[in-house]
Amino acid sequence: MVVEELSEADADRIFHALADATRRDIIARVIRAEESVSALAQHYPMSFAAVQKHVAVLERASLVTKRRRGREQIVHADMAALGRAARLLDAYEELWRHRAAGIEQILAEDREGEGKAER
Repeated sequence: MVVEELSEADADRIFHALADATRRDIIARVIRAEESVSALAQHYPMSFAAVQKHVAVLERASLVTKRRRGREQIVHADMAALGRAARLLDAYEELWRHRAAGIEQILAEDREGEGKAER
């Protein structure tokens, strides 16, 4: 694995959770400010139960945590989990940049070799 900080199962849960537009929107909202599940449900054309399921997926991926405030469940983002996901993507980007640089170097050497052969 590129980044040992996340197990493959953790990475799978995080990216599965982030693969859904509603869940990404929930994350964006709770990064700005924590919200109750019922307040979150008002933003989407779906049932409260459906929003609860989206929040549960995010919670299983450790991207959000919930706490009780009276009868409400308050959702807030876990910035540490988001940071781990960002570092994994950064590591993949660095890997591909390194590979692209290697390909560019090989092509430059080939062009240089062809130029010498023509002289």
